Amino acid sequence: MADSFADIGRIEAIDQLYRLSAYKPADGLSYVSSAGGRISTASRLYAEGIDFNLVYFPLKHLGYKCVVGVAGELYAALAHPKLLSVVMGISAKLDFPQVKELWMGVTVAAKEHGFEAVNLDLQPSQNGLYISVSATGETSKLTDKRRLAAKSMDLLCVSGPLGAAYLGMRYMEHGAEVFHKSGEQPDIAQYKMLVAAHLRPELDASVVAKLEDAEIYPSYAYFVNRGLSDALLRLKRDSGLGAKVYADKIPFEGNSFQLGKELDIDPVSAAMNGGDDNRLLLVIPILQAEKFRREFQGFDIIGHLAQPEAGAVLVTPEGVEFPVKAQGWPEDEE
Repeated sequence: MADSFADIGRIEAIDQLYRLSAYKPADGLSYVSSAGGRISTASRLYAEGIDFNLVYFPLKHLGYKCVVGVAGELYAALAHPKLLSVVMGISAKLDFPQVKELWMGVTVAAKEHGFEAVNLDLQPSQNGLYISVSATGETSKLTDKRRLAAKSMDLLCVSGPLGAAYLGMRYMEHGAEVFHKSGEQPDIAQYKMLVAAHLRPELDASVVAKLEDAEIYPSYAYFVNRGLSDALLRLKRDSGLGAKVYADKIPFEGNSFQLGKELDIDPVSAAMNGGDDNRLLLVIPILQAEKFRREFQGFDIIGHLAQPEAGAVLVTPEGVEFPVKAQGWPEDEE
């Protein structure tokens, strides 16, 4: 029987495909400019029914979120956003005023994140709404030059609560089902922060400039939008080191555990394996720990690098270490 994505996991599947070619894995594409800076690119495709549900997703929020999704990848490359390209596949069920709402969300986010130019193209779609976004940014020569090699005990720092977007998405999906059956509208007031994490994620547009001003240069940085496990596995692959994350150090939005109980979802599992958190995971040299704590209080320290033999593990409050699992697609979704 052929291996399924559920058995292999996304990271290992990508690695196997790369081993069939002359190329090496890369999180985004980059090259050195004539001025010495590094040019980075990021892209993502958002598909209706997979990445968003138009039953409850406001179009302006959707446009905004799509831009945040690629801006975050540039920030993980310590790059300043420059150019943005957007292609929308528009289905017949959307009228022009709705497309304008979507575009307004794109332009609000593009301005907020400092994109200097935005290109737009519209295409017809027979299978719902598709939004393709590609972004280009530049990392300064000095930043690249001053990044140190990662070492065991360097800190793992995350820019905000994890698992909230997944819990918010599941709550809205549950509410949509209830509304379809009974006509009852979900009351989102109690979980508005979790819902907002899914519908309109916030990301500090000045984070790269702040790191440069503080002269703090992460040895590795990742955009956490497929769960923390995915980012840790990429870090383990790229650095050749192990990584330990402590479950009781992971930050959660206030009502995560209450909603998790209602939906029968473990918030820790949502943080590790959920998606669309739109957070940054930085590896900070241990020698800059105190300075980072002082100047980046919005970040939480959730773990540290370790010797390679440790692997990537989640440590419980009791000290039990669970290996981080690879992610794939469940067979019933293929």
